[in-house]
Amino acid sequence: MMSTEETLRLTVAALMQLTRERQPDVAAAIGLTQPQLSRRQSGKSAWTLTDCDRLAAHWGMPTLDLLAGPTHAAGCLPAARRPTVGTQTAMPLAPPAPEPPAPRRAAPVATPAPAETAPAPAPAAATSSAPRTPRRAAPAGPLPDLIRDRVAAALTEAGGDADAAQAALIKSAVPDVMRLFAASRVGGRYEHSEFPATADILQKRRQKGADSIWEGRPKWRAADLHRAARAGHITMEVTALDMNAAYLAAMKAWLPIGKLVHSEGDQHDPKRSGVHLVDPGEWTTPDLPSPLGSRQEPGPLWITEPTLRALIRCAKMDLCAPPKIMESWTSGASEGLLEKMRRALVTVRDEAIANNDEVTTEYVKSMYSKFVSTIGESAANREIRRPDWMHIIRSQAFVNLWLKAHKAHEAGLTVVQMSGTDELHVSGNWREVFPEGRGLSQVKAKNMYTLGGTE
Repeated sequence: MMSTEETLRLTVAALMQLTRERQPDVAAAIGLTQPQLSRRQSGKSAWTLTDCDRLAAHWGMPTLDLLAGPTHAAGCLPAARRPTVGTQTAMPLAPPAPEPPAPRRAAPVATPAPAETAPAPAPAAATSSAPRTPRRAAPAGPLPDLIRDRVAAALTEAGGDADAAQAALIKSAVPDVMRLFAASRVGGRYEHSEFPATADILQKRRQKGADSIWEGRPKWRAADLHRAARAGHITMEVTALDMNAAYLAAMKAWLPIGKLVHSEGDQHDPKRSGVHLVDPGEWTTPDLPSPLGSRQEPGPLWITEPTLRALIRCAKMDLCAPPKIMESWTSGASEGLLEKMRRALVTVRDEAIANNDEVTTEYVKSMYSKFVSTIGESAANREIRRPDWMHIIRSQAFVNLWLKAHKAHEAGLTVVQMSGTDELHVSGNWREVFPEGRGLSQVKAKNMYTLGGTE
């Protein structure tokens, strides 16, 4: 049987979730600091009777109702304390018990037909040989609620201990995000292939090695600027900018729907997506990085759809010579395959950031990052095998970073360095070009430094 202290911690976690409040909010309301409240919820220190009185007053109920357990306290919570906008489904106040198996229905007793009545003919069997697509169960509520309710359940099971709940959520991020993905595909116009035959070019060359796809990861520095700085000819104030949730933003990408099919020729079909063997055109813009990233070797290479589209776009802007497509592995494609799931993750991430909810923020980060890292060929994810999707999403993140660099260049900023999935170094008034913050369309400054002088 739970102690009164344990029951109170469970009740506090439940009421915080129902009212959409976070630890800093409740702590300020009852005269504590957030670390003090966190220690009480984790069991490292005890709730006092004075705390109980203040908590009950904060949530508008008698103290004895607060101490009667989470289910009773939730029923006593005034309607005015419940949010009226974006209401989520009810959170579980205790770990859910397994559902009993549905009772088996007794087969109906056949009534003998009269002797003179001929039996009705059996319905004709379906002649279609197309495999039946399994029907996915529709989610009980809006997709963001699946994430919110999972966080609520984890906090409940952890007795309000934020660290323990966060660890449990991160551990279950892969199956959780796959359930979210399955729910997001309910009602889709087409069914994607989860285990298509893997094209030869996507096969790993060694068991622990890589395949032949080049994702275009950047590692670029403005060579002339750095030479001039080392020689002491220039000094420049530089800001290192960080792009938020790069892989989450990159989920908006053209992804193949079915099995990749081989083709040859220099034609690009914008309604298809996959990987392409190309002879890239010469890059003719030294003050901007190439979308090909840090590759130095000349000659043809296998690239993904986002990189090819970026090179075609650059050629139209006279930044490089047009790429020549030699052969391709592609399928019919959609830019919206992951869009419902992406929007749900963005919605909950924005809420968590606004509420200083690091538990949910880190959980969402783990969901989208592990989705990308395990959809190829990973023992951590047995529900899908799409190495083409993995490469395309990663490449899209690098292309998105390149687009930010191009935007900075066009706005008159000096692009000094670009690397990884999310790091862009610029000189100039970057706040006139990019909104600052932690939102998906915003950037944040990591640090500032001086290029040149004593470097």
